[in-house]
Amino acid sequence: MLPGIPRLKDPNVMVGFETSDDAGVYRLSPECALVQTVDFFTPIVDDPYTFGAIAAANALSDVYAMGGRPLTSLSILCYPGTGDLEDLEQILKGGAEKMIEAGCVVLGGHSVNDDEIKFGYAVTGVVHPERMWTNAGARPGDVLVLTKPIGTGVIGTALKRGIARDADVNSVISSMLQLNRTEAVANGCTDITGFGLLGHAREMALASGVTLEIDSSAVEFLPGALDYAAQGAQPGGLKNNRDFASCAVRFERDLSPEVEALLYDPQTSGGLLLSVAPGHVAGCVIGRMIGRVTERGESPIRVL
Repeated sequence: MLPGIPRLKDPNVMVGFETSDDAGVYRLSPECALVQTVDFFTPIVDDPYTFGAIAAANALSDVYAMGGRPLTSLSILCYPGTGDLEDLEQILKGGAEKMIEAGCVVLGGHSVNDDEIKFGYAVTGVVHPERMWTNAGARPGDVLVLTKPIGTGVIGTALKRGIARDADVNSVISSMLQLNRTEAVANGCTDITGFGLLGHAREMALASGVTLEIDSSAVEFLPGALDYAAQGAQPGGLKNNRDFASCAVRFERDLSPEVEALLYDPQTSGGLLLSVAPGHVAGCVIGRMIGRVTERGESPIRVL
């Protein structure tokens, strides 16, 4: 649909929706550009405070993925008029305290009466136009660094089915609450969210005109994720991601069904996939190297 949507041509638009990037970027001056994004979703954990905090961390991630610094936010809330007001207070409190941790001011927001709860934020940040990251910035020779383990979708499904162990749930919550703030120096970046690792890697490879080689043995999975995937606790979005991205993926080795599934697993508040020049890898304090960038080959993504 997007090609048919009218839009105003503006030379100050540095990043729009052409490359399916994580946020839009608008140049204000030679030294400053706005980074803008919006994200909200339905509850993924039972505790309302934790849900609010995860929603905030997830929304902030898009600004971090552009190399930006979040400044302000507006909350977006759908909540039933007859809903529990104490739960609502905890959702808002969790979100607000995570925004404070990020140094991001909540200016206000908007709410509607809706039987299905949804919560998130529109976030505005800033970045120097010459130092922003995009998913089109990966360069041959770069190293790929992933800052968080994956498996939130599978573990979330296991939680809904009542088979998730408490320790595994605590691990996935800790991961989702972690801000993607980083001092890394990167050429390109995307955050791993709803399209899963291979879905977002596909977008980066296509936008950058390169091939991403991913070492499947180097990808870290959240505790319990492999077990739950083997038990069939796979969210519907995982199949959609496989349908979307598999045409761009070439597997160079046989993987177990659960490992392959997790590479497509939709993430909530997942990590950053950074494309980093070899000389700057040491500056990536968090994360692990999972592959490299090469000149475009037969396939945009090779899984080794």
